[in-house]
Amino acid sequence: MASLLTEAKAIFWSEWFWFPGNVTWSDLENKEGGIYHPQVSDLLIPFPLAVLIYVIRQCVERYIFRPMGIYYGLKDSKARVATSNTVLEKAYKKAGKKDPSKDVVMGLIKQVDMTEKQIGNWFRMRRNQDRPTTLVKFTESGWRFVMYFCLFNYGLLVLFDKDYFWNGDYCWLGYPHQHVSDGVFWYYMLELGCYWSLLFSQFLDVQRKDFYEMFIHHIATLTLMLFSWSGNFVRIGSLVLVVHDAADWWMESAKMAKYLNFSFLCNVLFGMFLVVWFVSRLVIFPYKIIRPTHFSVQRILGTLVSVQYFLNILLIVLFILHIYWFVLILRVAKMAMMSRGKVRPVTFEIYKFEN
Repeated sequence: MASLLTEAKAIFWSEWFWFPGNVTWSDLENKEGGIYHPQVSDLLIPFPLAVLIYVIRQCVERYIFRPMGIYYGLKDSKARVATSNTVLEKAYKKAGKKDPSKDVVMGLIKQVDMTEKQIGNWFRMRRNQDRPTTLVKFTESGWRFVMYFCLFNYGLLVLFDKDYFWNGDYCWLGYPHQHVSDGVFWYYMLELGCYWSLLFSQFLDVQRKDFYEMFIHHIATLTLMLFSWSGNFVRIGSLVLVVHDAADWWMESAKMAKYLNFSFLCNVLFGMFLVVWFVSRLVIFPYKIIRPTHFSVQRILGTLVSVQYFLNILLIVLFILHIYWFVLILRVAKMAMMSRGKVRPVTFEIYKFEN
């Protein structure tokens, strides 16, 4: 096993995998000349940033969005705690927070001396116990709104004057000797810090039903960012980041409006989210990022294994996920349109896209 890991590591860090011909890792060492190449040691910087970001998050949630939610009538009432029962707790965890099957319930009746109705009530109470309150969800969405809004606008600020922001071919011209400016450097470090913070805070927050899905999502995002930084694919990586941040803060603002029961505002913000998602992830992403990465690299640099057979595949998989998620978003929009004329308020079910 150890020998396989050593061999895989040697292949992964080999120069034929990362670079065009006649380029070695020594070429990415920072020397005189005004060009800063990304260094693997830079990837330690986001860890203290992640701790600082988590502290800032706690302050923003507690002193800004929590008072705001309470002002607008959100309650922080806790659900009733289910009575402690080892047998039922084990069955609850095994059922994955779903109702146990009829056979399981019959078996539990014999073990805990409770009726079927009492067991059903216990499971319902136990699920409610794990659910975060609306106030907690509002404060979390408030923080993510601030985080994504700041990241997106900072990304625009530092990338707007870059030639590769407007023409994807410039992501590969002169590679790998491409300078990373101070603004882009800190944009990457802040993004990494935020995602490391989101990753470890999952274990400190109230666990959601999509815990494992979001854990995998954060791991995949961090892997892409670490990979792009290590090989100086920072230009294309920074474009991917700013494109993805464009829609997220609209979604979080729509969720906040939903939690406050501002139905009309929720619908407007969700509509904006729908438009921005479509334009950024289904139009700009394939045309400005996938297209030059797939075609321009071959024309400008020749065959680059790390891009042709790794980065391209990941970007295409990500695009397929965008299409899948967009279909789900359209279903939510359809449900909202169909709810018109009913007694209950028209609101988009944003909670289905909590992250």
